[in-house]
Amino acid sequence: MKRAICTGSFDPVTNGHINIFERAAKMFDELIVCIFVNNKKQYYFSLEERLNFLKESTQHIKNIKIDHNEGLVTDYMKERDIKIIIRGLRSTADFEHEVNEAQMIKYLANEIDTIFLLTEPEFLFVSSTGIRELAKFKGNVKGLVPNCVEQAILKKYN
Repeated sequence: MKRAICTGSFDPVTNGHINIFERAAKMFDELIVCIFVNNKKQYYFSLEERLNFLKESTQHIKNIKIDHNEGLVTDYMKERDIKIIIRGLRSTADFEHEVNEAQMIKYLANEIDTIFLLTEPEFLFVSSTGIRELAKFKGNVKGLVPNCVEQAILKKYN
């Protein structure tokens, strides 16, 4: 079985993320989307909320599994015999960051390869950080995030 993983904090998941998941899922028998928790980071949405958003917004992707972890991605992948990590790229800034991450992963686990998927043009400007900023100032996030996330943002700020 060919398996791959997409990792992130997904705080919150965006339609850009969903697009990457949909495209990556077509390449593998199973795609695991895993929230990696950084206990030193302050999150906008709780882990439970983020897991629920991912589950609800990826229901249409039949070969996807949602999970979370607090350790190293390489340990998680080794324990589950996953050899491919998928990363979405929006810009050269993303590339510079992600290439360093990929090299660190390769250093820790030479058997793991990283595949970069370019973001579709309509999502180039969409980021979780940008969504949180819009939400803070009650900006319109419709079409940028799954409906469940939009509704949670409206509830949180109204």
